[in-house]
Amino acid sequence: MKTWMRHRFMILLVFVIVMVAASATVWRLGYRQALTQLVEQGESDLALAADRLTAQLQRYQELAVLMSSHPVLTDLVEGRGSARDARMLLLDAADKTTALNIMFADINGRVLVSAFEGPDESLVKTPYFMRAMHGALGTHHGVSSKDGRRAFFYAAPSFAADGHVQGVLIVSVDVADVEDNWRGDGPAVFFVDQAGLVFITNRSELLLWERRDGDVGLVPPRGAAPPFRAYTQAGHELWRLDWGDYVPKRGLHLVQPLPIIDLIGEAVIDVSPAQRLAGLQAAVVAALILAFGVFLYQAMQRRQVLAEANAILEERVAMRTRALSETNVQLRREITERQEAEKALKKAQEELVQAEKLSALGQMSAGISHELNQPLMAIRQFAENGALFLQRGKDEVASDNLSRISEMAARMARIIKNLRAFARNESEPMGKVDLVQVINTAVELTTPRLRADRVLMEWNPQSYGGAVLAWGGEVRLAQVFVNLINNAADAMMEQEDRRISISIENAERLSVSVRDIGPGIEDPEKMFEPFYSTKAVGSSEGMGLGLSISYGLVESFGGRIRGTNTEKGAMFTVELDPWNEEKAA
Repeated sequence: MKTWMRHRFMILLVFVIVMVAASATVWRLGYRQALTQLVEQGESDLALAADRLTAQLQRYQELAVLMSSHPVLTDLVEGRGSARDARMLLLDAADKTTALNIMFADINGRVLVSAFEGPDESLVKTPYFMRAMHGALGTHHGVSSKDGRRAFFYAAPSFAADGHVQGVLIVSVDVADVEDNWRGDGPAVFFVDQAGLVFITNRSELLLWERRDGDVGLVPPRGAAPPFRAYTQAGHELWRLDWGDYVPKRGLHLVQPLPIIDLIGEAVIDVSPAQRLAGLQAAVVAALILAFGVFLYQAMQRRQVLAEANAILEERVAMRTRALSETNVQLRREITERQEAEKALKKAQEELVQAEKLSALGQMSAGISHELNQPLMAIRQFAENGALFLQRGKDEVASDNLSRISEMAARMARIIKNLRAFARNESEPMGKVDLVQVINTAVELTTPRLRADRVLMEWNPQSYGGAVLAWGGEVRLAQVFVNLINNAADAMMEQEDRRISISIENAERLSVSVRDIGPGIEDPEKMFEPFYSTKAVGSSEGMGLGLSISYGLVESFGGRIRGTNTEKGAMFTVELDPWNEEKAA
């Protein structure tokens, strides 16, 4: 009797295993097939959205090309036309095409005429203008620092009779107007530029989100990053995310490069329909197997009824029922405990991932432009001087300049290496640093700018009688002093007398003072906050990141930086630990 019960239990167990395995296999195959179909549909939707965007921008590109050679504009640049007629022409075209603005500039980047209010500064350094000056169609996109508008720019050259470029027509497009007619339509689609910024999207909650270096997902411009996880299933990339009510919680990630407009189209397709379809298929298979099992079980019961008496059958049924009830209770208890353990583990994992992301978010570099600007300026100056020396036959001096360029290139490579290590939550190995040499480097990098702005630099390295050794990182410490020197020079631009002095106090704790004779620090409490600046809004040098970056770098060395107002001007002091053998060991 017990043997028969064991046989029945084994048959039931095998049946359950077969049913679960078959259902899971059908679900997996159905989900894979549904994902493939979803990929095809999603790629079609993404291609349709990309074609719609490029088609909407194409007409502004054609407008720039067609109007660049208009006689009214060519007469204006040649001195024969009327600025009023040219403005009425551009204003009429802007009204009919809903362009944000249409401008016509000469070869020096000066805006001759504009449909609406144009920029005050020259366009000569803008990428789209520079490309148009080479005879090609220039394109660019960006966010206005004045009103926060996102805009596309098309710049078409206007050629003179001799084939040279005599002017440039610029058409700017308001991106918000372009995406208004498809916002919220279809799946979640967003277009990311080369910097990782979401520039265009049909989900307004994702606008201006960004992809950090080495990351797959996106993070908002402000606040903590929401939970996100990327994984691969059936050869497709899937995202588990929480980016808002109108973005799927679990979606299929698709990508389509758009080199024409220098963007990358991405879409997140909801996989819930694929899951429901796969679940329905698995449920149908499970129901069929269950029906077959029930039929088989009934046949076995019928045979048992014929073989045994009714009394023995009722007793065995009662015993079996009690055993199954106890088993079910135990299974439910184990399932409940396992589910609770899985929930606790999942919550702990999510908290750990969130904490790690927040840590990385707080330590990533504020911008690469502050790290590479000075070496690039030095390379440019050495390259120009080297070309002049070659023309004059001074090969040895030119070779020295080329060596200096090589040194600066190696220096930039070290800077990039440090930034990459910083982004991976690593740091440049600290060790022995010669403060005199570091300040010499910073002064050398800023000398061209100080000379151009007539700023007197008071720095005498010979007075220290050799090296002053500190504990820190050479590249990042040099960047700190470059930032301090540039900030001091910026503060004195509105006055005639401009002077910066640098001195080192070699005591128990080393300190370097950078003093200017400017107006002083306006708000000492906020000077180290990111994006705090007293420069004019829209200034290319007014982002307010220099002191914030310097503060973080000095703190990473175990040092301290502070700024105070003096009787005339401001003084920033950097305190560092001196280098010694015991600390190095």
